[in-house]
Amino acid sequence: MSEYLSDHVHLSDDGTAVVILDQTQLPNRTEYLTLHTAQEMYDAIKSLQVRGAPCIGICAAYDLYVLAQQIDADLSSEEFLSALHAQADYLASSRPTAVNLRWALDRMLQVAQTCAQRPDRLAVLHDECLAIHKEDIAMCRSIAEYGLSLVKDGDGILTHCNAGPLATSRYGTALGPLFLGKERGYNFHVFSDETRPLLQGARLTSYELSRGGIDVTLICDNMASLVMKNGWVQACFVGCDRVAANGDAANKIGTSGVAILAKHYGIPFYVLGPTSTIDLNCATGEDIPIEQRDPEEIKEKFYAEPMALPEVKCYNPAFDVTDHELISGIVTEYGICRPPYTESLRAVFDKKHAGLSFGTPEEEHA
Repeated sequence: MSEYLSDHVHLSDDGTAVVILDQTQLPNRTEYLTLHTAQEMYDAIKSLQVRGAPCIGICAAYDLYVLAQQIDADLSSEEFLSALHAQADYLASSRPTAVNLRWALDRMLQVAQTCAQRPDRLAVLHDECLAIHKEDIAMCRSIAEYGLSLVKDGDGILTHCNAGPLATSRYGTALGPLFLGKERGYNFHVFSDETRPLLQGARLTSYELSRGGIDVTLICDNMASLVMKNGWVQACFVGCDRVAANGDAANKIGTSGVAILAKHYGIPFYVLGPTSTIDLNCATGEDIPIEQRDPEEIKEKFYAEPMALPEVKCYNPAFDVTDHELISGIVTEYGICRPPYTESLRAVFDKKHAGLSFGTPEEEHA
């Protein structure tokens, strides 16, 4: 897979800033931003310059390490931790739905708690944010392996939003099986929903797949039913921003509609994401906070002039929740969870807490 897909969030050479690929500029321009301040980091996450639940988590870990360097070295360990917690809470408020954001920040804070009194506390935090990034690469590879076991050469795959390398570290989640399959000689045909109103499918997914040499056709969101009816789709792969304990999954707005259509046409619908996206403290999808975004994204964004009158009201939720009964399987780095999800998701965490390796689909069925 091309290197341009793997280095879109990282520390600057001197380690005092976070460098991100500005995803709002794709596909027409490739521009990188260097983030130094908490405000710049918050804005980058809020404005979707960095996006995708796993990628947001990686970026947040780097952000907190950079901000830790800016805290007065003469402060006591208690004062250091208090300042770091305040910065983490501020970053966490930028996008409330993606659980990876809070997860990564909490993981960094837990490490900070253990090393706050040590003179090398910044070095420990540096190692932890790098570990989060490296672990995501390994997780995405494992998810790709499991996902690839669900499809066969020549299948048509429909996806919604963007869950490729740009949204993660490498390979991606929902697109990971497609890139891994490409490396192994599989030929898939992908239908990429444009994903209104921010067009992540058009701007990012079709860009990644096309650049990766994978056959892709871009469709408007309201064309998904037709391509399914025509028999061109054998599976739906989507990512997720949070999965509740019962298997309800929050993903980009429009995902639940795809799941309903897939159910009607008898097409399996799979959610792919790392265990860091699963929130066992969240009982059902009803408990997942849904981010409300600026109405102008619907009326004005990407248009030369507004497409609706100024007085027209807009409802612009960033996500919807797909009911667990519509989901054929949830693909994690530890295996494929099947209904009932209250049991299978818990079993995945038992594997994780037992320190077991990710494994492979072949080992799981041995």
